Amino acid sequence: MWDSRLALFSSPLHTRAMVVLLLATLDTKGGEAAFVRDRLRELGVEVRLVDCGTLQPPSVAPDVPRETVLAAAGTTLAEVRARGDRAHAVQAAARGARKLALELHARGELEGVLGLGGSAGTTIGTETMRALPIGVPKLMVSTLASGHVRSYVGDKDILMLNSVVDVLGINRVSRRVLSQAAHAMAGLVRFARGDASAQDKPIVAATMFGVTTPCVQRAKEVLEEAGCEVLVFHATGTGGQAMESLVRDGLVQGVLDLTTTELADELVGGVLSAGPARMAAAAHAGIPTVASVGATDMVNFLALDTVPQRFRERRLHRHNDHVTLMRTTPDENRRIGAEIGRKLAARRGPA
Repeated sequence: MWDSRLALFSSPLHTRAMVVLLLATLDTKGGEAAFVRDRLRELGVEVRLVDCGTLQPPSVAPDVPRETVLAAAGTTLAEVRARGDRAHAVQAAARGARKLALELHARGELEGVLGLGGSAGTTIGTETMRALPIGVPKLMVSTLASGHVRSYVGDKDILMLNSVVDVLGINRVSRRVLSQAAHAMAGLVRFARGDASAQDKPIVAATMFGVTTPCVQRAKEVLEEAGCEVLVFHATGTGGQAMESLVRDGLVQGVLDLTTTELADELVGGVLSAGPARMAAAAHAGIPTVASVGATDMVNFLALDTVPQRFRERRLHRHNDHVTLMRTTPDENRRIGAEIGRKLAARRGPA
């Protein structure tokens, strides 16, 4: 079924090597997307404009039509329109755009992804970007970029550019912001990425928090002297998720998990959880792991007034105006320790 859908691709997408995908809903963001496309082409970047709209006709001609996007998602434009459900349409477009981007990347033809939009466009664009490996340029111009963007960025290297004004028309503000986006993407795809001289060094991933910094710094020095490259992740939820992602991608040869504080937030209810799968990737990969209980004596919240009412009588420490720490109890410590032990015991490699 998928083989038949490949014929729906416009020929330029297949005859050109290394392209930037420009994702936008062309029923509402056509003029703005065309502006960015033209700027990219002026800068010498090969770009393919992908129509992720569904409900209204596109206002400009795409390089990759919406029918192709929806076919990649396993549906049709007629089916989506018959539902008349905007949320369903956005989900379908996101699945299709993600599938097309991954296909291009697998063939070595994807140079980067740039998205434009409000809530729908940001959902579609960032879902596509999160599916791609770290290092593939990802830039999202969004009306939501000045707010809480963790759900959009996840554990990937996505650049969120605040559109300042709504993505609706070309004016003196949007012209500058959209031009910035085009120049930023051109710079990302033109200049060298990474240090080839470090490619042969084994990578050790380490987790760190303020209270574990001296230990991690010293361990990093020792490991580097031994010929390793050390990647340090701030254990703030997204940091742990990013580490797990790199381990799953097979880029890490060892884990120095000295700061397991994200498990405390997951089990007790803090704001810096990395999810229930924290510590699972290394266990599955079977790579050597050294783990400790760094910062598991605290659970993290934001400003003091954000601490849930059920915790207000607990021992709290105002770290700064934006971070409040709550001391864990003996019972919580037992649960955290049992969870760390269970996850270490499940590993196939040395731990």
